[in-house]
This record gives sequence, C-alpha cells and structure tokens, in this order.
Amino acid sequence: MTLSPDLTTVCTAIAATPFSGRRRLVAVAGAPASGKSTLADDIADQLNKGGHRSQVVPMDGFHLDNTVLDQMGLRPRKGAPETFDVGGLIRMINALSQDDQIYFPQFDRSRDIAIAGAATVAPDIETVIVEGNYLLFAETPWSALAPLWDLRIFLTVPENVLRGRLIDRWLAHDHSQAAAEARADGNDMANARRVYANRLPCDIDVDFTAA
Repeated sequence: MTLSPDLTTVCTAIAATPFSGRRRLVAVAGAPASGKSTLADDIADQLNKGGHRSQVVPMDGFHLDNTVLDQMGLRPRKGAPETFDVGGLIRMINALSQDDQIYFPQFDRSRDIAIAGAATVAPDIETVIVEGNYLLFAETPWSALAPLWDLRIFLTVPENVLRGRLIDRWLAHDHSQAAAEARADGNDMANARRVYANRLPCDIDVDFTAA
C-alpha cells in the first residue's frame, strides 16, 4: 500500500505542531482495519528516532467488558460507538494534557478483554499518538474529544480493502471463512461506514491506495 502524504511529511507536521498542555496530543482515526495502529507505531518510531519522545496510546483499552455488554444487549455490536467507555476515554485524554504520569488500559484481543492499568505514559513523553475508530466522530458524546487534539489525522481506505483485512483478521483468530465474513459484514463494516459518514474535519487526511 502507498501512503500519501508520506510518513516523513506526517512526522514533520506533528513535530511542528504547538501544544498548550503538558504534551502534544495527536489523534489517528479511521475505520476498523484502516491501518491506524500500524501508522501510529510508525509515527512514534520515527519521532523517537528524531529525538521527540513519543508514545502510542490505543483507544481499544476502553472497550466495555463483555459482561456489561451482555447486560446492555450490545455484545453482537462490540466495537460500535455505544460499546466503549467514552467518558473514561475523555477523562484520560484530559489527564494526558495535564498530569505527569498516566496509567491506561489495554485491550487483549486474544482474550477479548480490556486490562486496567496495563501501561503507562511517563512524565518525559512529549507527544502521545492516540489511535482509534471514533476519535474524530461527530456523534455525542464522542464529539467532546474534538477540541482536545493538537493535531488530527484521518485514514481513508477503500471499503473493499477494509473488508478483506477484516476477514483476514477473523481468520487469524480461528474463525471459519463463513464466520469471518459474517463478522466482517455484520458488524465491522457497519461500524466502518458509520465512521466515514460521521467524521469530523482533520488536519491531515492520509490516503491509502493500492500500490
């Protein structure tokens, strides 16, 4: 896949972005399987090599637990906006701009659970790259995140590419071909279309197109 603008251009823009809080907060948003985590990791690696202390914080640690989703009748829609602790996420983003050290939850996909306090952002981190589906989402209460970012990046990926990646993801988790396609088409692609239909403006629109 070809990245446009390229990684160096994206990192240069980030490093030049001023920030008023303790840290520079960068949102990397896009549909499921759009490449957010890969891009966020690549950005952090390049910034760190350039002497800018950076770290990735995934949004997925704020998945609601399956027990809670069962009580809400939302287990089949896991991954939809309603299935996250968005209030907790907003509190963490605010804390990242103010507090010396932050602990945050991480999602264990193999076990399908979020683990509290699984990672930390140290006091010397200058730039935090937060990646997740709904960081630039126009619906309430997610839209409260919009003013918290110093720089906003959105990934645009064709639907057929997303679907193929999503099917491959479920196949890698021991689903049959039919089950993988059902998971992708029944929930993931619905979430992807919702992300695209309700996206807020961004500073950098990263376009992934077939090489």
